[in-house]
Order: sequence, then C-alpha cells, then structure tokens
Amino acid sequence: MAEIINLRSVRKAKVKAEKAGEAQVNRAKFGRTKAEKLRDKIAAERAARAIDGAKREDT
Repeated sequence: MAEIINLRSVRKAKVKAEKAGEAQVNRAKFGRTKAEKLRDKIAAERAARAIDGAKREDT
C-alpha cells in the first residue's frame, strides 16, 4: 500500500523552505559590515569603468 501523506503539510513545508532560502539571501545581502559593502561598491565601480573603457566608438 502507498503511504498516505497530508498535502497541506507538504505545501506548508514547501513555503517554509522557500522563506528560509529568501531569508538566507537577505542575511547575505544586508548582514554585512560597512567595509564589506564599501569593498563591493568599489569592485562594481571598477567593473563598470572597465566595461565602459572597452566599448568601441562607432562613428
């Protein structure tokens, strides 16, 4: 015989797992020190400058 499962509890477990994943992303995004945020900002600006500098002038 097949095992009987409660679909409501499965659905609730799925929602709980999704919220846990979202919480983990938010912890990584917002739970950082000021130095880490500054380092990431500088790296993003450096990458943007490198991309802009590599663009060709089409005239």
